[in-house]
Amino acid sequence: MEASGGSGGSSWTPANPAPLGLAGFGLTTLVLSMFNANLVGSAGEPVVLGMALAYGGLCQLLAGIWEFRTGNTFGATAFSSYGAFWISFFFLVSFDVVKIPGTAVDSALGLYLWAWGIFTGYMFFCSFAAARAVSLVFLLLTATFIILGIGNSGGNASVIHLGGWVGIVTAAAALYTSCAEIMFAQYKRYVLPVFPPKPAQGQRPPLGRPDPGE
Repeated sequence: MEASGGSGGSSWTPANPAPLGLAGFGLTTLVLSMFNANLVGSAGEPVVLGMALAYGGLCQLLAGIWEFRTGNTFGATAFSSYGAFWISFFFLVSFDVVKIPGTAVDSALGLYLWAWGIFTGYMFFCSFAAARAVSLVFLLLTATFIILGIGNSGGNASVIHLGGWVGIVTAAAALYTSCAEIMFAQYKRYVLPVFPPKPAQGQRPPLGRPDPGE
């Protein structure tokens, strides 16, 4: 394989890493949210951990690194950060929670979730150049983190269950957007609408593809 650059060299064009990142995030969020919504018994919660580490964590982190290669600052920041979130979630639940005094667990988990809510909130305001479907994912995820932060801070199971339901909707939006991006890559047109903004000349919107009519 020839290296890129130089006279006569071929240039490698990477595939779009966004569908992988969205799928890793969406599917892992869906499984965890099923437990948060109390749709699945809490005894099965450890099933989330392997998925959080491998798919939500590692795969999403790789998608973020590949987004750096495409020059997509927004996608690189989002996927790398949420990949790190799921990896940190794995270690938090597996090793760290037992080290926190019982009286401080709720407030500690609440702080953790509120911090991610703040990050997700400002990423939502940075998402307006992306497809509207992407902005919807960030809006719903911000709400999910805030609701779960409130519920965990106060030890309120009902609020946590509500956060689980919002998380399920968030996961559905992420998986929809992932599927739409894969279909675009396969069929060279949008089969599922994601409402991408019209990019400026020579630009592509973050976590979105250029208008297929261009």
